[in-house]
Amino acid sequence: MENRRRLSVRCLTALGFLLSFAAFLSLTADRWREPRLNFANVEPATSQDIFEAPKDNIWADLRPEEADEVYQFLAKEWADLNVTRTPRHALDNFIYTLETLQPNKSDALPWAKAVLSQGLDGRSHYSYHAVGPLPVSPETRVVPLAFPFTSGRNYVSKDMPDMVSTMEFALSLAENVADITTELLGAKVDRDDPNGPDSLLAFPRTTLNDAGHLFGWVQFFRPGYNSGALSILPQGIYARINAVDGGSGGEDADSDWKVGEWFYNGVMYDSLGEFRAAVFEPGFLKTPPNVDGSWTDTEDFDAHPDGRELPTPISIQPLGPRYKLDRKERYVSWFGFEFYFTSTQATGISIYDVRFKGQRVMYELSLQEAMAHYAGDDPMASGQEFLDSFFGMGTNAFELVPGYDCPGYADYLESSLHRLGKTERLPNNICLFEFTSDHLLSRHTTATSVTASRNTFLALRSVSTVGNYDYTIDYLFYLDGAIEVKVRASGYIFGAFYARNAHKNEDEYGHRIHDALSSSLHDHVISFKADLDIAGTANDMVRLAVEPVTQTYPWDQPHFKQRNTMHLREYPVERETGLDWPKNAGEFYLVYSSDQKNAWGERRGYRIVSGTGIGSTPHLTVLNSTILEDAARWAEKDLWVVRRKDTEPRGADPFNYIDPANPLVDFTRIADGEDLLHGHHEERDGDRDAKEASGGEEDYDGDLVVYFNVGSHHIPHSGDIPNTLMHTSASSVMFVPHNFADRDPSRESVQGVRLQLKHKRESGGFPGQPGGGGGGGGDEEANQEELRLRGREGEKGGHHKLQTGANYFGAPYREGINLPLKALEPDLEKDYRSGSHRVSDLSINGSAAGMWFKGP
Repeated sequence: MENRRRLSVRCLTALGFLLSFAAFLSLTADRWREPRLNFANVEPATSQDIFEAPKDNIWADLRPEEADEVYQFLAKEWADLNVTRTPRHALDNFIYTLETLQPNKSDALPWAKAVLSQGLDGRSHYSYHAVGPLPVSPETRVVPLAFPFTSGRNYVSKDMPDMVSTMEFALSLAENVADITTELLGAKVDRDDPNGPDSLLAFPRTTLNDAGHLFGWVQFFRPGYNSGALSILPQGIYARINAVDGGSGGEDADSDWKVGEWFYNGVMYDSLGEFRAAVFEPGFLKTPPNVDGSWTDTEDFDAHPDGRELPTPISIQPLGPRYKLDRKERYVSWFGFEFYFTSTQATGISIYDVRFKGQRVMYELSLQEAMAHYAGDDPMASGQEFLDSFFGMGTNAFELVPGYDCPGYADYLESSLHRLGKTERLPNNICLFEFTSDHLLSRHTTATSVTASRNTFLALRSVSTVGNYDYTIDYLFYLDGAIEVKVRASGYIFGAFYARNAHKNEDEYGHRIHDALSSSLHDHVISFKADLDIAGTANDMVRLAVEPVTQTYPWDQPHFKQRNTMHLREYPVERETGLDWPKNAGEFYLVYSSDQKNAWGERRGYRIVSGTGIGSTPHLTVLNSTILEDAARWAEKDLWVVRRKDTEPRGADPFNYIDPANPLVDFTRIADGEDLLHGHHEERDGDRDAKEASGGEEDYDGDLVVYFNVGSHHIPHSGDIPNTLMHTSASSVMFVPHNFADRDPSRESVQGVRLQLKHKRESGGFPGQPGGGGGGGGDEEANQEELRLRGREGEKGGHHKLQTGANYFGAPYREGINLPLKALEPDLEKDYRSGSHRVSDLSINGSAAGMWFKGP
């Protein structure tokens, strides 16, 4: 296997929000109901015909029966490996995950992707394999899946597969210092009541350095018995642990660990004896314990401010949906938009074959990775980082709360996970709904009329709970053809212990936010992929700059010799590169069709903009992260443009978290500066020779991909206690039509009203001017003549005759509607099905090796 073993085992551990992958939900059949809430007393205006997708969803996950066939096939193919469907130990050989292998754009054959966890030489190895074609037949075969990985290999390995043994070692370590923790914290580890109010938990974070030495730190936490607030209840005691031989990871992995230095209140102690002696020395400087209490509660049932006795305003949909949904194929049609969607275990929802007005604008829109990178002045906070696809953005997308996460009228859909030989169903964890914004799409007031257009959009939503954070992920579609990707975060921050000592530099890494709690500065950078096909696959990207300029115009002479003004200047993006959002928003990033133009001779395109949210979307502040190394180079710029290749389907891989020094997918080998010129462009001198010398592709056809980031520089403050709020953590990127159509496409679909006011003169100017609207009343005959002229009866498309008063475009509500209570407030006692959630609990750690967890 690999000689280069600088992998960071980093604990994928405790503080790594490790998943407990064997504690699966046992969902009983009687809890499965029709996912959509049924408002029995509401009759839609028209009944929808049966809606079917034009073709099968080739991106859909495996059906349970398909997955079972593949499991049986692999059991025979790998009989010599003694593969088990239900592992009993971390070093067993078993199929960790099984799902659809997403087809390449150029080849849609159905294959499955299997991850094999194999124990070799005391270590767990995880390897990707392709199984197909499907369904299983004599032609089906299993082959190593290596082509999607820039490393050229299909496997990673972990030096410390059995985290359970390591956790046991940390627990024993904590028991050995019960006298110290009782003295300093008033609490100690209690195996009989581990989550009690006076209990402690101990978690390790481990790292393998360049020399191959495995070491780490153990930190103490209170369990968060009130609201599961463990991540904001760190205690300020840290112990260094060292692996004697680098960590064999076998049955007796804990025997390899030795305790080294101790750290408390800014002071490093060389040994436990030295630390114990200091603690019980008279005058020893103690820090206050970080104690749980009502301050960590996420809700207050007792407060009664004015207005809380009344329910909040809500959105309703009394006459049924206006979109069409094929639930089986996961296909959607809505006012010109059409697309397929699916869900994967690592990254959650992905969208494919996005078309607007019958033309494809994107082949794929999907999450790639979600990173959090911390900084701090203690052994834990200073080295914390997470790559959440490892824990599973789809695996941890749990059931949505109807009426809260999504409107009660939304369509709710489930997901299935094939892991450890079983199929796990996650009910109602995806929702689809149309919503009317709190602001208009457009409006205009003249002297004699007011026009208001409602801003309705379509949302496809899921929520991924990875440890302490809940990420709400939206794919939004607007009537003008715009597409937005938006992420909001909530949940508990990961705090740091607030120490009081002369070494502490106040506010260097965060703020004091409770008695013994400090916030931890961190960056959230979340990567998405957009495979754009703007009016075809041949596209170009340009930077359209708004620049100051000094110009001379003949009409200014002789009064101005020069005029200081501004103009547009276009800079083609000729090579794969990373870009940052420009200063003063002074550049437009545009993806144009290489050869298609609109009616006015302008290239058809889409603009990429930092969307609605708090500030511009960020990239990673840390330069050359010593922890992430090469695992997330995509985070170093705001967006990237690269060639689309079958061999580069993803910008990251979940197992990058295990071996960041030598990741399966190194993004720098995707965005490696290849030429983006093609077709109608003249090739630059030397380009052809350079390509041939480097083995580059000669047939690039202009099919490009944009990787873009959303997220935030999160500096938690007192308002993040107990939970971060979504409206202050939102971030998005929008793709906006730019000369894509001949006029605004939303005019055909938007709902609204034109209020035509009574007046004496024809409108068109300003009040007080000849021909301008002058206000109300009077000459009815002149008024009707003006309305006939405004109706433009003889003009194509001008069939509507305006009348004085309200002129609706689209259908308004004209009759009263009786709604059942369920339409306003879903019955969560009946409509929420999950018995419990298998959330990444910081007190339960899988092995991070095949994600095995030691059962009872």
